[in-house]
Amino acid sequence: MYLFAIVNSNQLLVQARVKYFFLTDGWTIGRVWASDGLWNEAAWRRKPEIERLNLQLETQNETLWLYRVETAILTIEVKSEYPAANAIASVVLKRLITAPQVIERLSFAAAHCQIENAQLLTE
Repeated sequence: MYLFAIVNSNQLLVQARVKYFFLTDGWTIGRVWASDGLWNEAAWRRKPEIERLNLQLETQNETLWLYRVETAILTIEVKSEYPAANAIASVVLKRLITAPQVIERLSFAAAHCQIENAQLLTE
């Protein structure tokens, strides 16, 4: 997926790649790595851009939320909010996916649509 933004009065367009991943309900984001190693908020002067989108899949009685992350992020650690004995406590996601891969996964999922503001569909 490519995003375009106007950055000056000359209408110069800049494109940026975006990455995605799905995360199960009950799991949270832990450490984040960029190309130069573990994300350092002091060096970057900001937190990593990670956004949970309002899109979920339900599969095998699990709810998977779609997250969007910035290009600089290479790896994300995710942790269970409620770790059980002898269960996996954390996982490192090394293969973030692209927009076409998200669409491919969504195309194989059963679709359910819940609209909170139906007026948005008619505007």
